[in-house]
Amino acid sequence: MLMQYPLQTIDMAALRRNVRLIRERLPAGTMLMAVVKADGYGHGIVQVTKNALAAGADWLGVARTDEGVVLRREGVEAPILVLGASSDAEIADGVRHGLTLTVCTAARVHALQHAAQACGRQALMHLKIDTGMGRIGARGQEDVTNVLEALSQCPDVSMTGVFTHFADADGADDAYTRMQLERFREQLALMPEGLIRHCANSAAIHRYPEAAMDMVRAGISMYGCPPVETDMPLTPVMDWRTAVTFVKHVQPGDKVSYGCTFTADRPLTLATVACGYGDGYHRAASGRAEVIIRGMRAPVVGRICMDQMMVDVTAIPGVTPGDEVVLLGRQGDEVITADELAAWSGTIGYEVLLGATGRVHRCWVNGCE
Repeated sequence: MLMQYPLQTIDMAALRRNVRLIRERLPAGTMLMAVVKADGYGHGIVQVTKNALAAGADWLGVARTDEGVVLRREGVEAPILVLGASSDAEIADGVRHGLTLTVCTAARVHALQHAAQACGRQALMHLKIDTGMGRIGARGQEDVTNVLEALSQCPDVSMTGVFTHFADADGADDAYTRMQLERFREQLALMPEGLIRHCANSAAIHRYPEAAMDMVRAGISMYGCPPVETDMPLTPVMDWRTAVTFVKHVQPGDKVSYGCTFTADRPLTLATVACGYGDGYHRAASGRAEVIIRGMRAPVVGRICMDQMMVDVTAIPGVTPGDEVVLLGRQGDEVITADELAAWSGTIGYEVLLGATGRVHRCWVNGCE
């Protein structure tokens, strides 16, 4: 088969191993939510979901109702929590498909009741508490009391869980996270018995085991890119490669790429590589990034173009068109991580994983049956 570049290979066996490793570290009775929002962090929401569930995930987390509906239409029956706030139309769709909606206000509880009556089925919700993220959530005891009062008036709405989200669990100073955890515990005292309590994201799974409660939410760690140091041997799931398309020699004084920002100071051998910002490779990495060719690192020179970039292969003997180029992943003893590529681009690893555009080919390997 003709290889199409740029190509991302998504290793589902690595994802399943990561899920099992995370599960093994959880306290007995603590459930695992696999966060598959944003097309499974760029890895493919359907494929990731099926493999995460096969590896033992209990719940799924999505950002919007349409993501949950996609999974329901694929036959996924596991509980799905919509983590973001939903409009009336989205609530109706979510209730119709048996999704669990995030609710922060009494008004949204009544919206769920209306949708439940229209659909003829029970509406499910988790209450989101804002303990310091400042995004969405009930803020303080009065908001929580109003939601609980609304629930007493809405017999077709069932609150099955309560949660919050940490703003700085991967930060150097843990005081803010511990403050959020204490605020959450204070709000839990107001709640009825039997709710699923959850607050630990990927960073907290590794750094705050006491925050595990009834469920944890594994996001980027599940994809093998933990946001903090961990002794878990997690494996990156995504690999991104392309190919050399052209090799040339330049002389001192020759300029390379748009804006003439790079000038050769000695004779160089340059390879043109089939990838650019049109494929989602950040232009901000121009002159900073490196790729791997023939097991050796090659620096990017000049500005990254929409479809191509140039790299210095002077120190790599025998580079020819067709040679494989690693943008993200391992070749021989060299490896480029999402965090490293993010640092060159002035962003975070999450955005690197999500960055590839639609023209980058994706291939899933080692999937479960």
